[in-house]
Amino acid sequence: MENPKNLEEGLAHRESLGNGEKQQNEVSEHPEAEEKEEQQPEKQKSKRVATLDVFRGLTVVLMILVDDAGEAYPQINHSPWNGCRLADFVMPFFLFIVGMAIALALKRVPKKRDAVRRIFSRTLKLLFWGVLLQGGYSHAPSDLAYGVDMKLIRWCGILQRIALVYMIVALVETFTIKHRQKILNPGHFSIFTAYRWQWLGGFISFLIYMITTFALYVPDWSFVNHDEQKRYTVTCGMRGHLGPACNAVGHVDRAVWGVNHLYGGPEWRRLKACTVSAPSSGDLRDDAPAWCHGPFEPEGLLSSISAILSGTIGIHYGHVLIHFKENSERLKQWVSMAVGLLIIAIILHFTDAIPMNKQLYSFSYVCFTGGAAGLVFSGFYILIDMWGWRMPFLFLEWIGMNAMLVYVMAAQGIFEGFINGWFYKSPDNTLVYWIQDHVFNDVWKSERVGTLLYVIFAQITFWAVVSGVLHKLGIYWKL
Repeated sequence: MENPKNLEEGLAHRESLGNGEKQQNEVSEHPEAEEKEEQQPEKQKSKRVATLDVFRGLTVVLMILVDDAGEAYPQINHSPWNGCRLADFVMPFFLFIVGMAIALALKRVPKKRDAVRRIFSRTLKLLFWGVLLQGGYSHAPSDLAYGVDMKLIRWCGILQRIALVYMIVALVETFTIKHRQKILNPGHFSIFTAYRWQWLGGFISFLIYMITTFALYVPDWSFVNHDEQKRYTVTCGMRGHLGPACNAVGHVDRAVWGVNHLYGGPEWRRLKACTVSAPSSGDLRDDAPAWCHGPFEPEGLLSSISAILSGTIGIHYGHVLIHFKENSERLKQWVSMAVGLLIIAIILHFTDAIPMNKQLYSFSYVCFTGGAAGLVFSGFYILIDMWGWRMPFLFLEWIGMNAMLVYVMAAQGIFEGFINGWFYKSPDNTLVYWIQDHVFNDVWKSERVGTLLYVIFAQITFWAVVSGVLHKLGIYWKL
């Protein structure tokens, strides 16, 4: 694995400069967020912004935590429908840092053709890994098998959504380079007018999403539950519905991908209408509505169009980092933007105009998570890059530098699946299961507490150490 000098979509590390001290003090121009300069004249290199790696690392850590401990602690798992819990911040945080990375990596575009070629190349790589990891081919870590029935393959997923958002936002940034202002006009909103084409792209995605969501007619639909080998029919015949059964987001995915190619375990199955175990997973009620048995794609086409706004918010924060030299000016821009987004989200949600909903990627959800990302990033920036409190967050920085590796190996369970392949007498008797049972569950006499501690120490801490060692060796996984 070589040192990346190109952008790695929100799941990357920073460029290794060969000199450990230099690598930590200078900004590299790398795919994902490698900012080459914070805001100083382009001919000078400025201090590297460590917060970018820390924020990316935090996002990966959150994903591992909620994916592996969310079942034991439903409070941190995805909201079954409306609302926003800890797990619901992961995707928009990824897209936020992808947007910042694009702004910094495409500050200068010497040749548009080369930039476009790289953008499409990385997009295709992300799509490939996304389908491979979440399309059904990989059964890690629990099942020692691989392969997928092409009639049931899942085409959408986390990396696929990142790929779409990255491609659109990066192309807009590339083709509007001649329209950029190197020196901003006075005024708080000059940064918005300077990058009006990026905001126009975000506004177009907003219009497409809103018009389709509220104007598209959703007919009745049916599906076969392959576990039960039973056909269900959901009665709709309406427009503008924001519930699980008859929303336009699901209809678009059923029409484009086909009902058999959607995610088979939607979060809505943890609703009280579907299971007595709510908010945890459990057997469905005997009288559960037909839609409780059906599939739904949380990373589908229409919701991914809405997700472009998350990338647009992120690229705005990157533009602020580039153009404003003083920390106070940066924070003024970042915090005011974040607070404004949070206010919009709270008003829309609590008036029931547009509830926060991760599955639909609603506009209020975009605003709320975008505002939260802005505040978290600003807080890290104060602590790490202004006050110098870097050491307590070093484990996040290491993970952020090798985020793609940790995402694949830990969040997608590939490393655990590899270890489980070496079992003794029975596939249930592996080193992973032994550690879970004897080191954590039995010691703490609680499966819930043991699960949480296993995730913290055997996954997050372990991969932080691995990432730190790889960083010292100058090894990174780039796309």
